[in-house]
Amino acid sequence: MKVAFCTQDMKRVDAHFGWAKNIAIYEVTPDGSSFTEAIVFDGDLEEDGNEDKLAPKLEAIKDCAILYVAAIGGSGAARVVASKIHPIKVQEPEVIDDILLKLQGVLKGTPPPWLRKVLEKGQEKTFDFDEEEVNDA
Repeated sequence: MKVAFCTQDMKRVDAHFGWAKNIAIYEVTPDGSSFTEAIVFDGDLEEDGNEDKLAPKLEAIKDCAILYVAAIGGSGAARVVASKIHPIKVQEPEVIDDILLKLQGVLKGTPPPWLRKVLEKGQEKTFDFDEEEVNDA
């Protein structure tokens, strides 16, 4: 799964979604993680109620399952969730590599229900019917 991190320094989750200068994207599996890309944003990113600045960020993370942020506004969070991306707010700046290791550990075990749902993002739904049920129809 792809995971996005709002970051100013490319090392820690330390940025508000709307004001982030960078979004680092990683591919995460139970066995490891790899850096995919960094999307750099410039221009006026300050808090100003300008919702237009969110559109390029939402586009940049559209393939991601999880978004880590230091903070996110109500409308930004609603738009992220509407894009079927799970936002996670860190309480204080946290090192991206540490988060990646924790995520790998969770993926190796039994992920919580919300994460299992997130992992299904982009996968084709399959239905497992008992043969008897199909024949009775």
